[in-house]
Order: sequence, then structure tokens, then C-alpha cells
Amino acid sequence: MSVLNNPDQTSSAAGGDAGPPPSDRSKRLRRNTRRSASPEGAPTRPDRRSSTPVLGLLPLVALLGLWQLLGEPDSPHYPPPSEWWAAVKPLMEKGTLTPALGWSTLTFLLGLIMATVLGSTFGILVGANRTADRALGPGLEFLRILPAASLVPVAALVLGYTMTMKLVIVTLPATWPILLTCRTARRSLSPVLLDVPRTLGLSRRERLTKVILPAMTTAVLLGVRVSAPLALIITLLVEIVTRINGLGALLGAAQSNFMSAQVYGLLVIAGALGFLVNWFVTRLESVVNRRMGTSGG
Repeated sequence: MSVLNNPDQTSSAAGGDAGPPPSDRSKRLRRNTRRSASPEGAPTRPDRRSSTPVLGLLPLVALLGLWQLLGEPDSPHYPPPSEWWAAVKPLMEKGTLTPALGWSTLTFLLGLIMATVLGSTFGILVGANRTADRALGPGLEFLRILPAASLVPVAALVLGYTMTMKLVIVTLPATWPILLTCRTARRSLSPVLLDVPRTLGLSRRERLTKVILPAMTTAVLLGVRVSAPLALIITLLVEIVTRINGLGALLGAAQSNFMSAQVYGLLVIAGALGFLVNWFVTRLESVVNRRMGTSGG
């Protein structure tokens, strides 16, 4: 009778297994959210970021280990990784691997530096002039989509099989990401940022060095990060096609002689070089952005 007379007790008894009311659950959810965002859980982010490269290499290591277990040393197409070092070792003993790696690295660095200077300069100039931007836009887009391999015959006819030809072919395709990024960034600069230096009476040189170039630094670094792997790929491609001194020339020679183990070993070296380039450019971009953010804030 007491239960029938007290509807509150009836509802509590009927809903005893229904869990806490929605208000309690929302409070508990907010409490858990604050706990997950508390300083106790903060150190997990740097640890995860610092371990990302190592964790990313684990699938590759597992694949190479499986390849080593299942591969046959006499296979003409898929020799195990243990045979790769034995095939590359004669190149080191003859003294041909180190100079070839040096030539490829030099070509890549010079091409990337030239692409950075040309791309940032013309990108800022084109982005600053609306008329030039509209007039040159279609032509820049056309040149951007041209395959780098299609430039090899023309450059070889004009310049011959020389170091200059390699630099031209590497520089031109690597220029477009930097140029287009700087062009877009210059075009989107705030008018207030450009009017304040004029109001303060700064000269054109001071406006360029103290306002425009610092504002374009992030765009230049973004373009360099995109162009760096592209420049390295084109360097190897040009060396494979033309057989000019470099790591790509050794790859082409090993492929022509059906030395598959040596091809795989040289590919590992090229991949390691690309990994180091990407790591260095990414670290440089993060350091510069951090410094600019600190100075700006």
C-alpha cells in the first residue's frame, strides 16, 4: 500500500536498473573529458609524435623480414635482402658508390636551391600584380603539368649530356610548387599589412625585408617541402635516362645487366636519402614556424 500511495517510490523502483539520470551522465561525461584533457594525460602527445617515425618503419621491417624468410638466394627477380648488401658491396670497394651518391646529392641540393630562389621570386612578383597574375596564370598551369621526363630530350638536344642539363631538368619541375604557393600567399596578404609600412614611411626595400619576406616565409617552406621529394625523384629519373654520373646511373646500369639484388640495394640507399631529406625539411619548417610563432606571440 505504501508503494501504491507513493508514486515517487514506484518510479524509483521501476527505474532502478535504468542507470543514472541523463543529468548525472552528462556531468560524468564532462568530468571524464576534463580528466582526459588534464596535465596527467598531456605527456602522451610528445611521446606519440616522437615515436611516429619508428612505428612507421615497423611494417617495412616486418615485410623485409618476411621477404628474407621466404626469398630464395638464386631468385632472378626477388632475391632476399641479405643478398642486397653483397651485391652493393663491390660498388663500395671499387669506389663508385660514394661519388655517385655525392653527385646525386649535389644535383638535388643545387636544383632545390635554384628552384627555391626562382619560385619564391617570381611567385611574389606575379602575386603582387593582378594583371600579370591573370595573364601568366594559364601558362604557369600548363608548364606545371608537363611531365619532367618530357623535358629530357629537349634539354639533351640544347645542352647535351652535361651537369647543366641535369640542373635545368631538376630545377624547372621543382620550381612550380614553390612559385604557385608564393603566388597564392602574396595575393592573399592583408591590405592592412601592406598599407601600414607605407603609412610609417618605410622604403620599398624595408617593406620587402621587414614585412613581405617574413610574411612569405611559411609559404616558401611549404613549397620547399613539396618540391624536395619531387626534386630528388627527378634527379634519379634524369640519371637513369641519361646515365650521367649519379645514383640513378648505377641503378640503370644494374637494371640493364639484370643484377636485381644490386637494384634493390641501390633503391634502399635512394629511399634512405629521401627519408633524410623529408625529415630535414620537415624539421626545418617546424623550427622556423615555432620561432616565428614565438616572436609573433
